[in-house]
Amino acid sequence: MPPRISVRNRQRKIVVNAAGLERFATKAVHCCLQMHNRKETELSRLHEVFVWLISDRRMSRLHRQFLEQGGTTDVLTFQHGEIFISVETAKRNARIFATSVIYELQLYIVHGLLHLHEFDDRTPAEARKMQRAQKKILGDFSGVPRLPAQV
Repeated sequence: MPPRISVRNRQRKIVVNAAGLERFATKAVHCCLQMHNRKETELSRLHEVFVWLISDRRMSRLHRQFLEQGGTTDVLTFQHGEIFISVETAKRNARIFATSVIYELQLYIVHGLLHLHEFDDRTPAEARKMQRAQKKILGDFSGVPRLPAQV
């Protein structure tokens, strides 16, 4: 049985449709679990996954505390089932990559779920494999009504 997904918005700068992202994440977890005939992974063992939408300030603290790196990042995943996403970084990256904030948030959710499903991106080969998986999952939703581009 796939884990239950909860998306919680803990930042105030950018309006976000957390319920819509939760529906997306619930579908995305099913796609992840169907990939590569993997045996049991952390994702398949979890009962619940929490996605926390946070500010750059909070993300910077987590980044420093757990990875000993300064500055913010887009997404941090913890093996016990927590995915932290910086909404401000998603907004900046949407401008840079000519996407939408919602697309960036969905990408980060998929990225975090794949980490829980034992994908990694530490080497160039692993990163390419993970990017292909992300594109496949996000592409699987092309026929499904998407959330509006405005968040």
